[in-house]
Amino acid sequence: MSPSFNFLTGFRIAFLQQAVFAFPSPAPVFERQTTTVPDYVSTYAPVVWLYPGENYFPSDIGTQLVHTKPEINFTVIEGYENPLTLNNLDSLNSYGTGGTDVYLTSVDDITTNPAWLNGVKPDSTGKTDGATSVAIIVNDHGDGLVDAFYMYFYAFNWGGVLLDIQEVDLHVGDWEHNMVRFQNGTPTQVWFSQHGFGEAFTYDCLEKQGVRPVVYSGNGSHANYAINGTHDHTIPNVNLPGAGVLTDYTDQGTLWDPLLGAYFYSYDASANTYTAYDSSYPTAWLPYLGTWGDEQYPNSDPRQHEILGISATAEFTSGPTGPEDKQLNRTEVCPVASGYVCDVRTELTS
Repeated sequence: MSPSFNFLTGFRIAFLQQAVFAFPSPAPVFERQTTTVPDYVSTYAPVVWLYPGENYFPSDIGTQLVHTKPEINFTVIEGYENPLTLNNLDSLNSYGTGGTDVYLTSVDDITTNPAWLNGVKPDSTGKTDGATSVAIIVNDHGDGLVDAFYMYFYAFNWGGVLLDIQEVDLHVGDWEHNMVRFQNGTPTQVWFSQHGFGEAFTYDCLEKQGVRPVVYSGNGSHANYAINGTHDHTIPNVNLPGAGVLTDYTDQGTLWDPLLGAYFYSYDASANTYTAYDSSYPTAWLPYLGTWGDEQYPNSDPRQHEILGISATAEFTSGPTGPEDKQLNRTEVCPVASGYVCDVRTELTS
């Protein structure tokens, strides 16, 4: 989707009467660390409120490969390493245009709502039991500057209902993320991804649970917001005049602790390589350059619908790219997007 800012149109900060998680005092770490996850990466990790009516919960990253097959131009790749796993997924980069035109396509007709699209609802502790749904990637820039990316995976994205007429932006696979920027072990700024772009805030202004930033996940779309309420989603790939034609809703439904089901990695930007902090974590999936879902169905596919033939209103859209395509070596807390200035907000306002 084309980058587009999403302006918050509703506001309510929930006062939490009782902390759900206990936190140790952060230990300052000022030098590069490559073998041990810096303590502050966990201490200040976001916690996520999923929407009360959410149907598509965080999903196991590896399980997605069980239910998909690699295609280019709607044709299964011949001779690919089968079965695909998180230990060989980067082998798909040898196909097509460096793997960028590969789509991990559902083996099921997704209009039949196969159960695996629903993911795993977090339990009372905030854990997605049996599912590793998060990749935490640490980029140490040196001089005490460290970026920690908290990458959240969902098997399916439900984009909402456009103008109360039609569901839009439904796609297999969904990657969203927060990035927390640290200086000498102290969090300073936080990025919230939203439909291809997002918003940045100072750490100090955010709602917190203990010292952990609170994130509100949009219903079905999983866009990350700093407050709950109603938010302008906008239309994928186009900016239409007016507001509220497509909306995200956030509220305190199920509390998810991404730390409880995560792989941890360090990222070397100079070599564009990933190193697992635990040798049991797979790494070969991270360089994969293709998408994590179906290619957008053509209009000739009976499942596809558009309003007045406008492509931007397509009911089914292409899946997302993964962590490799999320600008892990940013200069600012915001990713680079043509025509946009990185505005780090200092207060929570609607």
